[in-house]
Formats: sequence, C-alpha cells, structure tokens
Amino acid sequence: MAPDPRPPLLTMSGITKSFPGVRALDGVDLEVAPGEVHCLLGQNGAGKSTLIKVLAGAHQPDGGHVVWNGEPVRLRSPSAAVRLGIATLHQELDLVEGLSVAENTYLGHEPATAGFVRARAARTATAALLKRLGHPEIDPARRVGGLSAAQRQIVSMARALSHDVRLIVMDEPSAALDPDEVDNLFRIVADLTADGVAVLYISHRLEEIRRIGDRVTVLKDGRAVARGLPAATTPTREVVALMTGRDVPYAFPDRPGPDGAPAPEPVLTVQGLARHGEFEAFDLVLRPGEIVGLAGLVGSGRSEILETVYGARRPTAGRVLVDGRPLRSGSVPAAVRAGLGLAPEERKAQGLLLLESVTRNVSVSSLGRFSRAGWIDRAAERAAARTATRGLSLRPDHPEAPVRTLSGGNQQKAVLARWLLRGCRVLLLDEPTRGVDVGARAELYAVVRRLADEGLAVLLVSSEVPEVLGLADRVLVLREGRVVHEAPARDLDEHRVLDLVMEGSPAA
Repeated sequence: MAPDPRPPLLTMSGITKSFPGVRALDGVDLEVAPGEVHCLLGQNGAGKSTLIKVLAGAHQPDGGHVVWNGEPVRLRSPSAAVRLGIATLHQELDLVEGLSVAENTYLGHEPATAGFVRARAARTATAALLKRLGHPEIDPARRVGGLSAAQRQIVSMARALSHDVRLIVMDEPSAALDPDEVDNLFRIVADLTADGVAVLYISHRLEEIRRIGDRVTVLKDGRAVARGLPAATTPTREVVALMTGRDVPYAFPDRPGPDGAPAPEPVLTVQGLARHGEFEAFDLVLRPGEIVGLAGLVGSGRSEILETVYGARRPTAGRVLVDGRPLRSGSVPAAVRAGLGLAPEERKAQGLLLLESVTRNVSVSSLGRFSRAGWIDRAAERAAARTATRGLSLRPDHPEAPVRTLSGGNQQKAVLARWLLRGCRVLLLDEPTRGVDVGARAELYAVVRRLADEGLAVLLVSSEVPEVLGLADRVLVLREGRVVHEAPARDLDEHRVLDLVMEGSPAA
C-alpha cells in the first residue's frame, strides 16, 4: 500500500456485511485522505455498492470500525452521514423531477424563518453553488425534469455542496456524459480537492482512473485485494487482473479478413432518414456480418437514429428498407417482424422487465411461439430461453431468477438472448457496455463479434470512441445530426474521431 502523507479523513477497518446466502463484504479496509481522489474499483458484485451504502449510513455493517477525522463513529442513518459531511452521488440520480433545481438542492434542509421556507434565499444560494460548479446558466427555478443528464448531475453536486461536505462519493459519474462534460466534471473534482474535499470515485472506465485518481483500492468478492495503489503508474493490465482474478486481454476480438467472396446483399438500407431538430439526411447500407459504429457526442443524434430505424420515433423524412422492402415508419411491431432488435441505452428502464424472471425477459418478444389455445407452454418457453442464454454464457444459469439480480453484463446478455430467440437479423446496440465491468465487457465484445461472424448485422452506438473503433468494421462520425465522415475503423484513431466530432468538417 502506498502511504499518503496526509492524516486520513476516513478509515474503514475490517468492514463485514452479509445478506441471506451472500457475504457481500469480508473484512474490507479503506482509507481516504483530505483532498484526495481515491478510486474504488471492482467488477459488479465485488462489494462496491454495499461498501458505499455502509459509508452513507444506508446499511449497518455486521462488523468492523469506521473512524472519521480521527474519531470512531457509527453511521446509523443517511442523515448521520450527511451531518458528518459525507455526501453520495448515486449512479441513478435520486432527484425529484417535479421540483425545481433549488428545491432539489435544499430538499430536507430548506432555508426557513419561523417555520416558513425562504424560497428566494434557496434560489440565491443555489445560484451561487451552480456558479461554483461552472454552470451559472442553469436556472434555479427550472424544474429538474426538463434538464439534461449532465445538468441533473450538476444539480446533484450542488445538493451535496449545500451541506458542509468533506467527502463526496461519486458512483459512475461520467456514465451519461460526453467528452466535454467529462472534462468539466474533472475540473469540478480538481476544484473540490483543492479546497480539501475528498472524493471517493467509482468508475468502470479505467482510463479515467489514471487521469483523475491519486490512489486506487480494488475489491473482489467482498475483499480488498489491493489498497492504495498509485493511480497514475499502476499498469492497466495489473488492475484488470486484480479485479477479475485472471489476466484479461485488454483488447477487442480480431476482425475477420477479406475472404474474396462477393459482398452479400444489404439487409438494412436507410435512405435520407431525418427527424426535425435531431438529425438529418442519414444514409446507411448495412450487410450481414458487418458491424457499423456511430461515433459522436451526446446530442449528435446517435441514439435518435437507432430509435427511428427501430420505429420508436417517427421520421420527418426518408425511409428504412429491410431486404429492399420499405419498412412501415414509426412502427416497432413492423420493425420486429422484419427482424430488427434494439438493445436500448437505458437497459433497466427500457430493455428489461426487472421483476420478471430471466426466462420471461428472454421470451417476451416471442411469446406467440409458446402460446397454445391462449395458454403459454411454460416448459417450451423455458427450454427455448435456456438454449438462447447458454449460447451467450449468461451467468448464473438460473432461468427463474429475477433479471434484476444479474450483473450489468449478464442483464445485457439477457437482452441479446431475447433478440436471438426472436430470430433477429439486424441488432441495434445503444451503449452496450454502460455499467458493465471490464471482465464482462471483454465477454460482450466477443459475443457481438461472434454473432456478426455468424451473419448478424450490427449497428452500434457508444460514447467510448475506443469501443467503436475496436468493435466496428466501419465507422460513421456524427456531429449535430449530420454524418461528417465515414471510413473503415482501421483507418481511424481516437484523436482523429474526436477532432471530427468537435470540428465537424465534412469529408472531402
């Protein structure tokens, strides 16, 4: 462990926590110094979320000790943690959409006089916090429901700073941000740590850890397998090996070389597709076995294109053809019947029935196959779903387990299995590895490449440029709703793509 010269602000020693049948934390130690960015890494299920909830006062540990600023403490409730100066920014922001920015910022500790809330004082104080965070343009009186993902995150930070915060826990804070917004996030973190605020930073994006972190603690199976590693100099391969317990190649599957055979006929053709205010004149030819990636900033029209092709949005111009036949626009059932499947960006909210079993999540788009006189043949449904999930190595292999109990990577496999069972020919992937750990990412990349090698056509959207370049055969670069460049992935690099999405100069 690399020592930090500063006396620790937080020390957690021997923390244990068990749930029925699961030992989530097994003697975890963690030490965070004032003004430090301490990165907490681990695969899904490693114990990160449980440790955060113990620190936030949401879970009571079964054993161990917490020392705060040199004094032993008991974090008996979230309010007790907040009073000490511990704030948590969860991955799924817990804001009230119907309330204003100021009301969310001071929710639960509103400025008041004689029992009356001073709304103007709350707005003024919120404006000062937003200015400190570099976003004075956000109106404190605006309802949170109308804000972008990046703006909502700023509001959550303002709420944390509305308390006398000394430690901020950030859980996947960059997951929904584009590169410019990530830069602003890192500027905010640098300003906070310069003021002596400690940050406990959690991310699956290892390149961020090297860029922003001071030290790293790695969890695996509820244990801290490494503590205090230097973030800037510890090799990525070493971190991945610690997280997974094996040496995972940090690389993408090999692309197949040309075999000399004539190119197959297109399975998907998009001609002049447009939606007013979102994207314009989008053209695409996608052939069986091909992976095409869309690269661009958040707001460039990437996800909107996928959803319009899928029929979830109605275009204002253009058309989509499958096997040369026009597809009825704005109709998801028509798209599904034609062989299109969508794995959406918001997997939990839009792609899964979280309270239903793995089997039902896989079979839900194919239930007609198992219907007999109005009744579902459950045995046939289970058998078909199990075949689909085993082909993707979904774990654990418990078909009747609620899908919400699976890790992010295995939830994504359940979505893919649904479309394979349906006989999907064109797979639309929107942010396929968001919230997925490093080991599971490598598995998903291998699955997608294998499916393409077997003839599936894939249209991929990802905020991570290396992911687009590493997985796709061909890349279309978008800026402000327009394609500004198209090239084979092997002819591009990350710097070139970022230059294109920022400058937007059309290719000659």
